[in-house]
Amino acid sequence: MIMNRSNLVQLLQAHQSFDEHEQTRRDAIIRFVQTYENCAARQLQVGHLTASAWIVDKDLTHTLLTHHRKLSLWVQLGGHVEDDADMLSASWREAREESGLQDLQLLTPHIFDVDIHSIPARKDEPEHFHYDIRYAFQADRHAELTVSRESRELAWVALNEIEALTNEQSVLRMVRKTRRIDRFS
Repeated sequence: MIMNRSNLVQLLQAHQSFDEHEQTRRDAIIRFVQTYENCAARQLQVGHLTASAWIVDKDLTHTLLTHHRKLSLWVQLGGHVEDDADMLSASWREAREESGLQDLQLLTPHIFDVDIHSIPARKDEPEHFHYDIRYAFQADRHAELTVSRESRELAWVALNEIEALTNEQSVLRMVRKTRRIDRFS
């Protein structure tokens, strides 16, 4: 399936970045999508689009994080774009595959966050970048979880306790965004 790149660029241009750091990432992702026709192909060795899911509970007090097996970091769920029609469907698929959660409600109808991060070289692939597009979902914190082979562990973490697990700036930015949603709802 071929992704509609011009539609993706429009969605990215409409995305309101939270801070200057995210703004520079958003602009770089737009340039990347415009430059590489196969921007979502895992075989593109400089990097490729990835889709993530920021999953929060109904009270907006906890988020579901994965202890990523290869990166050994606590981060949001997500991964490679496969035969998905768009980034939202890729994000939704990744959320279900990596958590076992089936009842996921879209929290906001637009892109929630964007980031670019380096992936270290491994025996079968060089160092490259993930151009990550993230959507936000809500789920029942008490629903049964299934840990996928890509994770060491899954955990619902209180937003005010995340810094004990990770100092990943993009994760901390999504915490701040979630708190802002809570204030205005």
